[in-house]
Amino acid sequence: MFHTRLIAVFLATSITLLAQETSPDAKPVERVVPPTPWRNLFDGKTLDGWTTSGGRYDGTARWSVEDGAIVGRVGDNKSGGLLYTAHAWHSFDFTMRTRIDWPFDSGVFVRMAKNGKGAQVTLDWRDGGEIGGIYADGFLQHNQVGATKFRKDEWNDVRVRCTGRDLRLEFWLNGEKLTDYRLPPGTEGHAPTGLIGVQVHGGIEPEDHAARFLDLSLRELPVFDLADFDCDDDGFLTPRKDSGWTALLDAQLGKWQASGGDGQGFSCDGRILDLLMEGGAHELRTREDFEDFALRLDFAMVRGANSGVFLRADRARDDSAFSGCEVQILDDFHWEEDSNSKLKPWQLSGSLYGAVAAGHPGTLHPLGCWNSYEIRCKGTRMSCELNGVLLWDVDTNDVKPEQGAPFGERAKRGFLGIQRHAPSRAIEGGAYLRVRNAFVKSL
Repeated sequence: MFHTRLIAVFLATSITLLAQETSPDAKPVERVVPPTPWRNLFDGKTLDGWTTSGGRYDGTARWSVEDGAIVGRVGDNKSGGLLYTAHAWHSFDFTMRTRIDWPFDSGVFVRMAKNGKGAQVTLDWRDGGEIGGIYADGFLQHNQVGATKFRKDEWNDVRVRCTGRDLRLEFWLNGEKLTDYRLPPGTEGHAPTGLIGVQVHGGIEPEDHAARFLDLSLRELPVFDLADFDCDDDGFLTPRKDSGWTALLDAQLGKWQASGGDGQGFSCDGRILDLLMEGGAHELRTREDFEDFALRLDFAMVRGANSGVFLRADRARDDSAFSGCEVQILDDFHWEEDSNSKLKPWQLSGSLYGAVAAGHPGTLHPLGCWNSYEIRCKGTRMSCELNGVLLWDVDTNDVKPEQGAPFGERAKRGFLGIQRHAPSRAIEGGAYLRVRNAFVKSL
């Protein structure tokens, strides 16, 4: 497929770079993030990173790895089931190759959770079945032509693109786009995020028939409202006319000013802001002050990263986290191990620092992946979403901080900022945190 060569080149390059390490005492070197827009979900040997539970359609289908492919067959009494990714994803491009015996009913499921509906792209390879239909407790959209384009007894290339708070599902078969479905805005009952799954339907398939899957890969995409933004294949957003969103990034960082130290430590190509190891600046501050606003941005980090998003901070003071407030960005996965310390709940990514715990463990994507924040401040009301999951929505008058002054004594209007706390680990390429798709809107 079109991205397989990129993955191979990246892996070969990584092996070469590791081989070039000159000293056994050298500090571990982290890769600049993200290393490649696509990531493998299947190692070709094991089912590591996959699970048979966590969605609405758990079952006892038989799953194995044979000849480098994931293989699904019916279980006892022709039972079915799904094999899910162990991690939840909101918006993404997903690609794979599949070979399905005739007759056999399979599919690709998105946003699967215990509570709330997900959706299925059907791969129902039997008489009367549909390839590329959209199903969620009933058909949302039929596809009468997909089965005529599915290659019998051959490998077929499948691509599923899942975007939008109100779900949009696109489906390609062997390079041809066959499906584009949008859930009507405001439709209730669907999970905001969830697992990706491949299916053995069960009940009708012969016991010796199978669905086979290989080259399963994913590229995470930003969380956004379909009414507000367009998203290109590389995950960059463009606001729609009259959406009210204003871009914060440009190549000159003209809407920002560095604060503290030597003012260095940032780089921007116009679309991605890099926070660098070298440099002495403490933070980036917007030149404009904000009071009631929505802020959305994506971030990706390496091991040891420590940063945060400052909100309504007072530019006359140097304690931005407490003159205004801060939504934390941190390597939750390794911080305690690497620092030999214990984090408080309000120190984890997504927390309102010093005051409100993020909750919802497992929402932060793995290191190197893009994460999406949407933060809203209106009067004393504040909320934060991470990767489509609402972490908290509070009236700050009702919150008693464990650190810092009461919110009633903090600035009501101030700059937005990005904190710079460079890790002690060596970073190949120099960037330990990247930010993209930063937009603000007045409320």
